Amino acid sequence: MKNQGLAEEFCEYCNGNGYYQLLLGGSETCASCQGTGKKTNYSPCENNIKK
Repeated sequence: MKNQGLAEEFCEYCNGNGYYQLLLGGSETCASCQGTGKKTNYSPCENNIKK
């Protein structure tokens, strides 16, 4: 059952972990939440968009 009317508080890119598990081993800090695991308005893809 889905939570109705409640905003998700965790980062949607790393699922609140604050890091990504790399396929070849190791981990990398999430660029979206800077390792906090909390939801932010920052998108890691923003830096790749040319203006």
